[in-house]
Amino acid sequence: MIRLERLSLFLVELPLVSPFATSFGEERTKQALLVALTADGVMGWGECVAGSGPWYSWETVETARYVISEHIRPLLSGHKAFEHPCDLGRVLAPIRGHAMAKAAVEAALWDIYARLQRKPLYQLLGGVREAVPAGVSVGIQPDIPTLLATVESFLSEGYPRVKLKIKPGWDVEPVRAVRERFPDLLLSVDANGAYTLEDRSTLRELDRYGLLMLEQPLHFEDLLEHAELGRELSTPICLDESITSARRAREALELGACRIINVKQGRVGG
Repeated sequence: MIRLERLSLFLVELPLVSPFATSFGEERTKQALLVALTADGVMGWGECVAGSGPWYSWETVETARYVISEHIRPLLSGHKAFEHPCDLGRVLAPIRGHAMAKAAVEAALWDIYARLQRKPLYQLLGGVREAVPAGVSVGIQPDIPTLLATVESFLSEGYPRVKLKIKPGWDVEPVRAVRERFPDLLLSVDANGAYTLEDRSTLRELDRYGLLMLEQPLHFEDLLEHAELGRELSTPICLDESITSARRAREALELGACRIINVKQGRVGG
């Protein structure tokens, strides 16, 4: 039994090692809302993945802080004992949306549960490996020579996969350059919803470069247009921002809107 005693919030900000640019714009710092839950003298931590502005998602650091403080905290006050972290979803069900705020609290509760069980969290979640290969996401660069040098630097650090951020005007040429320089690289691209079906000819060009996937090319709400685009491409479409729940994932797969889903606990938790 997990008996909650206290919920604390901490807002931190860190400078990025280098600017990170996507189709949304450029970031130089990272704000993060941290959630600390205390139960039976044990503290568990969760991090809210919402950004400082409503670009990737309509949730932000400030909306998450408000929802946790003004709505999630009172619900937890009325339900202080949990048999299992999976019970949290039922308690938070009266709150519509705000998955990132919920997920941060959920992560902290799982952390406590693992500490009380004295087991690694990955084992409690059903994991069987202690290590998994990690890829790296490369933001939009000022020019192609800088892009190639950045990719080469990450490869020298041992990353086996690289995902390039793209946007209209920064797509085919950088992908071509990276593929020519690194012909065996496990390479994918991520548009963060920057394109429309009017750009289908450009997106078809990317089929020539042996990509693992094309992530979130179109608007995050539009599954039907992703399905239409997917029928025209050989590169698998991956959905990220579009997938906000298990129900939404099922709809996307049944419609043929994607062949790959980018699952993020911080986006679909709670």
